[in-house]
Amino acid sequence: MSGICEGRVVVVTGAGNGIGRAHALAFAAEGAKVVVNDLGGARDGTGASAGPAQAVVAEIVAAGGEAVANTSDISDFAGAEALIGQAIETYGRLDVLVNNAGILRDRMLTNMSEAEWDAVIKVHLKGTFAPAHHAAAYWRGLAKAGEQVDARIINTSSPSGIFGNVGQTNYGAAKAGIAGFTIIAAQELGRYGVTVNAIAPTALTRLTEDLAGFADEAATAKLAEQLAPEHISPLVVWLGSPASAGITGRVFSVTGSSISVAEGWANGPTVDKGARWTPTELSDVIPDLVAKAAGNADMSGVRK
Repeated sequence: MSGICEGRVVVVTGAGNGIGRAHALAFAAEGAKVVVNDLGGARDGTGASAGPAQAVVAEIVAAGGEAVANTSDISDFAGAEALIGQAIETYGRLDVLVNNAGILRDRMLTNMSEAEWDAVIKVHLKGTFAPAHHAAAYWRGLAKAGEQVDARIINTSSPSGIFGNVGQTNYGAAKAGIAGFTIIAAQELGRYGVTVNAIAPTALTRLTEDLAGFADEAATAKLAEQLAPEHISPLVVWLGSPASAGITGRVFSVTGSSISVAEGWANGPTVDKGARWTPTELSDVIPDLVAKAAGNADMSGVRK
């Protein structure tokens, strides 16, 4: 196989199903050697099976590509280290890390348990940090040894994180954290030849098929095609390729054939008294500032 990622070595976490599976297959179709990571658990993170990762590897190999399976828990620091180590030991290098693994344990804030909060934060946030840490340490070592590095980290945020969604304070907080992580990691790793970007995808997968906004229409073939996970992967593959070298620190919203650059927090209307405010004075100031400010975006990324 040949393509835009010919010869590159790519790790994709959570690649046994849905968007991650589509990424793995797309990278392989573009000539990459892929480490397919998946713990093989349910969408709430429970259970484990080698089956999903092995099945994706079998698909890649059957199509003439190169891939190996990995079932490490990427939210475990040692497991993440083993994953990155396997890529380097198997293929002699690592060029791209796609942090995609995730779980859902949705609940309204007043009903959410500590366990439901902790599990989601661990898989998404620590499961992004841990592989990125070990990959970045590897690339920094190469750069300090004088080698040319052209590496990529692509993280997975969500509209729930950058725009907000009811019932997902745990998931949304984690995904917002990933967006912030992406911006800072890009600032830190650029000196080593590493770019860091993120996507905020909308797709029909086992994680989203019964969520509000999807459940009533999920059975329609038209919607299934419009929101197929395969629509997300071309951007991720491009971001993982040498062609994307000048792009870093950005979050991209991706829905079907639509790609947007998400524009982050920025100061809007401002007032400066030149001295300390009293709480009473702010009763006349803050409502006016808010009235002048642009509204928050809805889940589609459109400002209200």
